[in-house]
Amino acid sequence: MAEIQRTSEATFQQEVLDAGVPVLVDFTAVWCQPCKMLDPIVKQLADDWEGKVKVFKLDVDDNPQIAMDYQIMGVPTLMLFKGGQPVERVSGYQPKDRLQNKFSPFLS
Repeated sequence: MAEIQRTSEATFQQEVLDAGVPVLVDFTAVWCQPCKMLDPIVKQLADDWEGKVKVFKLDVDDNPQIAMDYQIMGVPTLMLFKGGQPVERVSGYQPKDRLQNKFSPFLS
């Protein structure tokens, strides 16, 4: 199972915006219960999409500037970046099939 790497304000540009493949960012917080429920689903997606998508976690409490830049009002929020631009976002806990349906069109 894929271990989800963490990104931060220091590495976001390089790891997310400059990436050559789509990047799914899981905006999360340690105190967030729905984020913990979403964790295994995000890991499954990372496994399913290995080689097609990079997946990172970003703690909104540790990286408030990025959370503000992308208007993250609540966690969990999943945001897909492609070519350095956010192309899709989903807020709150969602089942795996709904997330796949939402993000898959951007992965081809």
